[in-house]
Amino acid sequence: MAATMRIQSDWNQVLRRNEGEAWLSCRSPGKSTLYGSLTCQGVGSDGIPEISASEGFVVNEITKKSILVSCPHENVSTKFLAPYTSFCRIHQKSIICIDISSGGGLGVSSSTDGTMKIWQAANGEIRRLLEGHVYDVNCCRFFPSGLVVLSGGMDAQLKIWSAEDASCVVTFKGHKGGILDTAIVDRGRNVISSSRDGTARLWDCGKSACLGVVADCGSPVNGIALGVADNTINLGSPENAPSEREIGTEGKILLLAREDKKLQGVGLQSRQPVFLFVGSDAFNCCTFLSSIYLLAGTQDGNIYQLDVRNTKAPVQIIHRSGAPVLCLLPYRDGFIASQGDGTCFIIQQDLDHVIDLTEADCDPVYKVATWEKQIYTCCRDGMVRRYQLSDL
Repeated sequence: MAATMRIQSDWNQVLRRNEGEAWLSCRSPGKSTLYGSLTCQGVGSDGIPEISASEGFVVNEITKKSILVSCPHENVSTKFLAPYTSFCRIHQKSIICIDISSGGGLGVSSSTDGTMKIWQAANGEIRRLLEGHVYDVNCCRFFPSGLVVLSGGMDAQLKIWSAEDASCVVTFKGHKGGILDTAIVDRGRNVISSSRDGTARLWDCGKSACLGVVADCGSPVNGIALGVADNTINLGSPENAPSEREIGTEGKILLLAREDKKLQGVGLQSRQPVFLFVGSDAFNCCTFLSSIYLLAGTQDGNIYQLDVRNTKAPVQIIHRSGAPVLCLLPYRDGFIASQGDGTCFIIQQDLDHVIDLTEADCDPVYKVATWEKQIYTCCRDGMVRRYQLSDL
């Protein structure tokens, strides 16, 4: 695996002061870590600091919110990006989950302070408080319309809310353990949930009824992802004719990131297994990159890229640190990943450098959400950070 560069979390504040200094490191597997520093030599009239790097590092480019640094010896470069803005008043404690509406105007988030809130994405101003779950809300997301929210809680309940008046319009009961993740089928007539009870269930929103157990794993299902399968993949046939209340389940594959170190693919309509891949540790999260490629992240820091057509061996394994991989999200022609050590990074095919979203200092970044060129992260330190990628 390539070398990994790190920077002091508050580099953007420190390097605006004359003679301010921030540490840097470059770690390559099997070699001793190279440490260095960046120093501010003064700030120009345009507000952009003049930065010099210590031996072994080179500053290639600097803007108000980003710095591109390379370590020629390891042939690696990283663009460190500081948040465009941060919201510290949405929640009082650690923020577990975040999503942004399809129009980009609203955010929803849930926290270990027991609350779930809808807020304005531009300024973090709170619009609605969604009350009704007992205990913590583990996951929350907008429906494609941006007007409705789906949430799952430790109370084993799945709820649907109106973003306009904060009313809970549907409650689904059936899981025997806390809900860990959700997915929405097409426009949202059906939704899917996964739970600590080892099952993934398909629900009918209109009748607030369970349409069936898609998978029963016997191990907590930490994360799920729904994708349209490539037409060369055999998804199997359902044993019983699907209910007419099932809308849009055909031709879709459900990924299950399981606590028992297994990543499973299941035909959503058929309920038949498509593949089973065994990883190095518990799988926390998964996502589709395309109808063929998928990513899954483990508790010991591995990001597996798999080809659904042949999952015997991974296409590649990306390992930047041993910290748990907590969130994976496709982004342009690459992906965003966040980890339990506070790192959050973007890898893109056409870029020769990694983009590092900085400022979380060793606090896990639990979830990432995107809207166009804006990336929102939520963190154990209780902050929502918004990064602007317009300068890419």
